[in-house]
Amino acid sequence: MFLARFTLSKFLPHRCLHKHICKMNQAYLRHLDDSEKFELTFQYVDPAAKIDRQFNFCRQVSESVNAFTQRVATNVEKVIKKKTKNQPQEAVQVAVSVNGSLVEDETVSCRDIFTRLNNNVTLSVCNKEFKVIINSPWISGVVLPSSILAGFPVYPMKFESVYTDKGVSEFRWFKSVDKKDWTLVGEGFVYETSNSDVGNFLKLSCLPKCGDVEGPVAEAVSSVKVEAGPGFCPFETRHQFTTEKCSGDTFRVVSYNILADLYCDSDFTREVLHPYCPPYALSIDYRKQIFIKEITGYNADIICLQEVDRKVYTYDLQPLFEQLNYDSDFCLKRGLVAEGVACFFDKNRFRKNSSFRLVLSDEISTNPLFADFFQKISENEQLSERILDRSSVLQVTVLEATDRNEVLVVGNTHLYFHPDADHIRLLQGAIIVRYLEDVLEELRKKFQKRVSLILCGDFNSVPECGIYQLYTTGKVQEDHVDFQSSK
Repeated sequence: MFLARFTLSKFLPHRCLHKHICKMNQAYLRHLDDSEKFELTFQYVDPAAKIDRQFNFCRQVSESVNAFTQRVATNVEKVIKKKTKNQPQEAVQVAVSVNGSLVEDETVSCRDIFTRLNNNVTLSVCNKEFKVIINSPWISGVVLPSSILAGFPVYPMKFESVYTDKGVSEFRWFKSVDKKDWTLVGEGFVYETSNSDVGNFLKLSCLPKCGDVEGPVAEAVSSVKVEAGPGFCPFETRHQFTTEKCSGDTFRVVSYNILADLYCDSDFTREVLHPYCPPYALSIDYRKQIFIKEITGYNADIICLQEVDRKVYTYDLQPLFEQLNYDSDFCLKRGLVAEGVACFFDKNRFRKNSSFRLVLSDEISTNPLFADFFQKISENEQLSERILDRSSVLQVTVLEATDRNEVLVVGNTHLYFHPDADHIRLLQGAIIVRYLEDVLEELRKKFQKRVSLILCGDFNSVPECGIYQLYTTGKVQEDHVDFQSSK
C-alpha cells in the first residue's frame, strides 16, 4: 500500500503538532504562482516490507518531470534496499500522466504539469495510481492551547490553511483519558468545555473544504489535560444583563484593555507590577480563556480592545471572532512595539466603509490641523521631546449601519500610561478630539446620512483628570491640576 501527499512550505511554516490523514489514491499539491519551487511530501507505506516512511522533496518548477520522477524513485529505492537488506527487488517505477497520457517528453517541466489547475494529473508509484489534487484545501498548521480550562471555550490556535473556507470546513472534537480511546464530544471551530472533560486530553479533527473540494483531514491532540476552571467569575454576574444581542435602533459597545503578553513575560512584571498574581495566571494561554469568555458574553455589536498583541490578534482573536460573524481591523503602535488596538463589529449590524491609523506624535508635528498645538508645545523642549517620543495611536473605523441610514465613526485609542503624565494624556486627548471633529465634518459632506461618533479607549485617567473634563464639558481650565504634572 502506498500513500502520497504534496505540500508547499512557502505557504505557511510546518508545525509538527498535527498529522494529516490522506485519502487513498489521492495526492495533494501546493504551489504559489510566484514561487520557483514546490515541495513534495509523501508517505510511503509497504506493510510487507515493514516500511512506513515520509519523504520530502523541495524541487524547482523549472526541473523536468523526468528528472523529478527519477529523484523520487532513487530515494524510495534506497529505503526499500535498506529495509530488505539488499535482497533483490524490482526497480521502483515512478511516472506522471496528464489527461491520461504518460509524460515521456524529457523537455516537459514540472511547471507545465503541476501549476495548471485544469490539468488532470496522475502520479504512479510502483503501479499504484494517485490522483493529484492541485491546490486543494490544506491545513498546514494547527495547534491546541497549552492551557485548557473546564467551562471556557477552546479553539485551535495558530490555525493555518490555504485554499480553505473555514465556514464550510468540518471541525470535530474528541476527548480521551489515555489518547487511545476517543469519544466525540462536540463540533464546530469552538468547543465549550465542561466539568465532565476534566482529566481528559482533547483531539481536534479538521476536514478542510472549499466549495465541493475537500482536502485531507488534519488532527491535533492537546499536550495537556483539561483542568478545573477558576470557579465563579465576577463577569458572570454582568453577563446576566447581556444574555441577548441588541436589536432595532440600539446597539452595545464594549471597550477592554486585555493586557499585552509582552508586558507580562518578565521578572519585573511578576515581581514588581503584579506580585499578587501567580505566574500561571499571567500566562497568555491561561488569561485569554478568561477575557475571551467575558468579552463574548457581553454580546456586543462593537468591541474595541487595547494592548492587543499582534500574535494574539492573528492566531486567536481574529479567527475566533470571524467564526462569531465579526469583521475586524487591527493597527499596531508606532515603531517596533508589537501591540496595538483592535476594533471588532458584528457584520449583521455594520459593514466597514474605511479605516485608518493616526500616530499622534507624528501628526502633531506635521499635520497643519495641529499647528497651534505644536507651536505651544515646542516652546517647552522637555515637553516637546516627551510627547514626540510616544507611540500612542488612534484607530478610526468608519462603519455603515446595515439596517438604518447612519454612519458611525468609531475611535479607539490607548493613551500614555505614566503616573506623572496627566498633561501628556490631556494633550493627546485634545489632538484626538480635534482630529475626529475634522473627520466628522468631511464625512457629513460625503454621506447623505446621519454621521455619529463613539470614542473608546484606555485613557489611563479618573474622573478628576482633565481628560474627563475635556470630554464631558468640551474645555479645560488653564489652572487645572493636570498642567502641573512633570514636564
